[in-house]
Amino acid sequence: MPLKIYINMKKIIAVMVILLAGCGDNTWNNPHDINLVKDNILFSSFSERPKHLDPARAYSSSEYQFLAQIYEPPLQYHFLKRPYELIPATTVAMPEQIYLDSNKQPIDSKDPKKIAYTDYIFTLNKGIQYQPHPALAKDSNNQYLYHSLKLADIDNKYTLADFKQTNTRELIAADYVYQIKRLALPALNSPIAGLMGGLIEGFADYSKQLSSEWKKQKDNKVFWLDLRQYPLSGVTVLDRYRYKIRIKNRYPQFLYWTAMPFFAPMPWEAEAFYQQAGMKKKNITLHWYPIGTGAFMLTENNPNLRMVLTKNPNFHNEYYPSDNSPDAGKKLPLVDGAIYNLEKEQIPRWTKFLQGYYDTSGISSDSFDQAIQFGSNGNADLTADMKEKGIRLVTAVESSIFYMGFNMLDPIVGGTSKKARLLRQAISIAVDYDEYIAIFSNGRGIPAQSPIPPGIFGYKTGKAGMNPIVYEDNKGKIQRKSIQVAKDLMTQAGYENGFDAKTGKTLTLNYDTTASGPDSKANLNWMIKQFKKIGIDLVVRGTDYNRFQSKMRNGKAQIFSWGWNADYPDPENFLFLLYGKNGKVKYKGENAANYENPKFDQLFEQMKSMSNSPARQKIIDQMLSIIQIEAPWLFGFHPKAFSLLHPWYKNGKPHIMANNTLKYKRIDAELRLKQQLKFNQPIVFPLFILLFVLLLAVIPAFRLWRKRETCLGV
Repeated sequence: MPLKIYINMKKIIAVMVILLAGCGDNTWNNPHDINLVKDNILFSSFSERPKHLDPARAYSSSEYQFLAQIYEPPLQYHFLKRPYELIPATTVAMPEQIYLDSNKQPIDSKDPKKIAYTDYIFTLNKGIQYQPHPALAKDSNNQYLYHSLKLADIDNKYTLADFKQTNTRELIAADYVYQIKRLALPALNSPIAGLMGGLIEGFADYSKQLSSEWKKQKDNKVFWLDLRQYPLSGVTVLDRYRYKIRIKNRYPQFLYWTAMPFFAPMPWEAEAFYQQAGMKKKNITLHWYPIGTGAFMLTENNPNLRMVLTKNPNFHNEYYPSDNSPDAGKKLPLVDGAIYNLEKEQIPRWTKFLQGYYDTSGISSDSFDQAIQFGSNGNADLTADMKEKGIRLVTAVESSIFYMGFNMLDPIVGGTSKKARLLRQAISIAVDYDEYIAIFSNGRGIPAQSPIPPGIFGYKTGKAGMNPIVYEDNKGKIQRKSIQVAKDLMTQAGYENGFDAKTGKTLTLNYDTTASGPDSKANLNWMIKQFKKIGIDLVVRGTDYNRFQSKMRNGKAQIFSWGWNADYPDPENFLFLLYGKNGKVKYKGENAANYENPKFDQLFEQMKSMSNSPARQKIIDQMLSIIQIEAPWLFGFHPKAFSLLHPWYKNGKPHIMANNTLKYKRIDAELRLKQQLKFNQPIVFPLFILLFVLLLAVIPAFRLWRKRETCLGV
């Protein structure tokens, strides 16, 4: 028995010695392959599974995180310039613009009243190639290898990688035209089809034609509609490298749409390949496996575990924009790939970032105090622990707004009467969004003075941009007006101390919201107190999202909260939220407050087709003055994004509008590995104690064994 104990102890000690010797240049708990950590690979995470990777359908940030790295629209945003500026992506220059009259004859005038159509002519760079893909593979007879597959041919195919042969071809103008046609196909349910129907000449009629043709195809059990056979009058191929888009009237903002994946190229071969019988059941579709000319390609799509982007070996020549960066002029992309792990919970994701296993991170409310402290000047700064790790803080005010709206169709808070207007103004002062930002957003935001956020043309700082109904200038400091001013407005409106002079009862208003549960309780209680400051009883009517949407569509909500994130950096994208002909009830649009003012609408129609200029700014100023006085919204706040970057993560300049920024990022892999080892030093002292205890236990056993051996005369 002692001999067995001795032998077992030797094994235990041997294992512990190996452990104590460490694991070379890797940490014990590193979730990544050490070879990948050493490579030029970026590590990040995602929390929500992307539903669509087809550029005709995708429209969410969780989808664009991947999609924008793969597909290339003709235009993109300059990575460094602010304000945001469009530049060519695959084109030789910005598109040529030609204005036409009602007879479709070119005219020189930029007067919107004279312009009936605008032609945009895009000219592509030659030699741009698609990523390697089986849809483009051909046999020795120049026939597509995988375009006539039978069900038996795909029995053993489970991923795109199971198709061993791949090929590429040159990007041509017809690919861009083909994708725009796809936006009109009703079966694809593109979220911008309705908008494009009002912009692109012939688009709406084309959509109806495709709907009819698609039905015929389905009846014949054919599920690919070859859009090359159906011309679209407003979008035409001029030659191999040029195509034209004709829109109605003059609308400069249209170019922003052409920088989105909706307008990326789609080779017809991809649809012909993916639409074959049996492919959809195997998840071998455009929704799962995109095909593009961008800097990266999706080489692993396992949304329940991880997504992997790998450098496209066929990516064309593009270089880091010139600035003072050491990367100026370097060929893009600067990383060889990126691995995104699924992280549904915030705490594990945050812990891995602190350990250095993720290169960058946002900051949740639970982790905010651990990362951020505010100085005496009110500015955010990193805590000592974050600074010690070399972590950097990057902030940017987002191109979005969270606001509280009044239903202007409501008989109490809505309408154009002086009584209702004064009531809305009083509430606008009473609901203290400065306080809201501090309590519920950890200071991550700025109070909104209008719908237009910073970074968008029309926004002004300081007193020039102040909402004079809610704020005042006190010796150069912009501050919210006192609650007494709000009470005085209530009195003028006939609600002194919150009592309705006509009924003699306390004014009671309804707040419709989808917020519910313990996490929302503090928020809603705070909102109730804000109204109570001017004597109003606020009744919170919580409901599920579908019911809330129904109330909004039917104009049954009284007061509500809403938000909007910019599709493109132009004031039109925010001011249209209050345009009368965009009313939710009457026109099914995005004007959730159902606000309608003839003067505002007239100015909007004039402003939307103008280029940025002092004249446009003057019109915007008039529009903002109207809605500040009429107060259909409490303008709320513009959120501020906080990002944390490890010191090895380079070129982390935030860009609110662009999504294709992975190609500009650079990783210092050597520094990352060094810091990971530093952050994750094993605590081995308890093992030494355990080793000592084991040695103490072994010594008596060894002595007993030696004594026994001696007695036996061995």
